[in-house]
Amino acid sequence: MTETAKATPRRRHAQANRRRILEAARESLSVDPDTTIDDIARAAGVARRTLYGHFASREELLDALADDAVETVRQTFVELRVPGESPDLALARFTLAVWGIGDRYRMLIALGRRGLEGGIHGVLTPVRDLATELLAEGQRDGVFADHLPAEVLAHAHESMVISLLESVNNGTWEGSASAATTAILLATGRTPAEAAAVLRQVRTETGDATDD
Repeated sequence: MTETAKATPRRRHAQANRRRILEAARESLSVDPDTTIDDIARAAGVARRTLYGHFASREELLDALADDAVETVRQTFVELRVPGESPDLALARFTLAVWGIGDRYRMLIALGRRGLEGGIHGVLTPVRDLATELLAEGQRDGVFADHLPAEVLAHAHESMVISLLESVNNGTWEGSASAATTAILLATGRTPAEAAAVLRQVRTETGDATDD
């Protein structure tokens, strides 16, 4: 067996360990932002030295988690974008999807409170840039209100989603994906009737009649 062939299983094993560590860290930190490296290693089922073989410090692990979370949200935005689709439909579709992967947002919120470099708004810049483009398109088409610049509106939407997730986390609001999406659409200047119609259309297209 060649050295390359021997190395392949080792690489796969290392990649599996890395994924397992990141998943365990994400779940643990979502529950307790003060979770220790030892706790994360135990949750992942690996030795502490194995964890440090992938991440030299807790800070490096947190940075990797933040990058993974942001990339997941960014990729969701890109994959859901339908060429030629009305901006309000695109925004509704994205908000519903973000609510579905809210566990990653909750983890980012927890890390942001513990001094994540740049804060949560800093690490979400790639996602906010995409949202800004969508909002600017909607304003040009007259679909969204233009009382605020698109960049400011995107930042406001981001803050709203984070606040809504926090409200669910702390038990002050029993929110749903539909309610959160409606709130975002209203913030763009859509009327309640228009927001309801957009939401119905997206739900019909995706075959999803739930309100989770």
